[in-house]
Amino acid sequence: MSSIFGSPIQLAPAKKARIEIIPLIDVIFFLLATFVLFTLSLNKIQSVPVNLPQASASASRPDEDTSVVIQLSDGDAAFWNREPVSLAEIPYRLSTYKATVANPRVLVSGDDRARYGAVIRVLDEVRLAGIQTVTIETAYRASGR
Repeated sequence: MSSIFGSPIQLAPAKKARIEIIPLIDVIFFLLATFVLFTLSLNKIQSVPVNLPQASASASRPDEDTSVVIQLSDGDAAFWNREPVSLAEIPYRLSTYKATVANPRVLVSGDDRARYGAVIRVLDEVRLAGIQTVTIETAYRASGR
C-alpha cells in the first residue's frame, strides 16, 4: 500500500472484540433483585394478633411482685419459683395461686432441654385455671433457675 507521497501506510493491528463483564453483572443483579421482590410479594404474611399493654403515667407498680415462674426442663422436670415440683402438682398450685392473688401473673419458661409437649401442657393448665396474664420467656435460662 502506498500513500499519496509514495511511502507505505502502516495499518494498526485490528482490535479483538471484548465482552464487558461489568454491565453483565449489573443486569444479573437487577434480575435477581426483581425476582426476590416479586417472590416476596407472592407470600401471604400471616400473623398472630397481640394486644400490647398501654403505658400510662398514673399507673403505679405494686410493691410486691406476686408473679409465678414455671420453668420446664427435660424428663418432665418442672420448677415453681425455683422449687422442684411434678407436672401433676401444677394444676393444684395454679388454682390455689389464682384464689389467693388478686392479679395472678404466670411466666412460663423452658430451658435448653425442655420439650414442647410439657410447655404446651403447662400453658393449657394456666388457661384452664382462668389466669389471663401469661408470659412466655424466650431468653436462655439454666435448668432450675
